[in-house]
Amino acid sequence: MTYEEHLDEVTTLITEKYDVSDQAAIKMVMRAQADDFFSGHDDEPSICTLDRAHLDAKAVFKKYK
Repeated sequence: MTYEEHLDEVTTLITEKYDVSDQAAIKMVMRAQADDFFSGHDDEPSICTLDRAHLDAKAVFKKYK
């Protein structure tokens, strides 16, 4: 998946797994992105996988909730 698709998937997983609103999940992902949490993903698109999206969703939620 592309970098943008990965971010969308992480956002969706946060809403589904942690029962937060779309807006709250978007804010978390945007904050993580601003902190360069996803910088390696943009540089190496091969890590933008569904498995990685699950890991990233957990990490982003834990850090930015």
